[in-house]
Amino acid sequence: MILEYIRYRISEHEAAEFEAAYARAARPLAQSPVCHDFELSRCVEEPRHYILRVHWESLDKHLKDFRSSEEFRAFFAEIRPYVDSIEEMSHYTPTEVVGTGAGAPAP
Repeated sequence: MILEYIRYRISEHEAAEFEAAYARAARPLAQSPVCHDFELSRCVEEPRHYILRVHWESLDKHLKDFRSSEEFRAFFAEIRPYVDSIEEMSHYTPTEVVGTGAGAPAP
């Protein structure tokens, strides 16, 4: 498993269309067999900042399989106008430090 984080800086006047573009891009991303899940979050303190988190099967599957797929072409067509707004794009390996807080619902 690999986690990709993409940090964007989006102007206030582009925010609604950025979110709409990602809502459209979510369809082909969700169809990819190498994408396990994803979420787009907006910063509360700095509303111009967004983070996209994508859980990929592996780095190789993301970079080779997804990026050469029809799903990628459809995904990228939607988000292409915002590529220059990317401030960071990195892959991370989760550690064994995981847990839930006291406020989490019981299993």
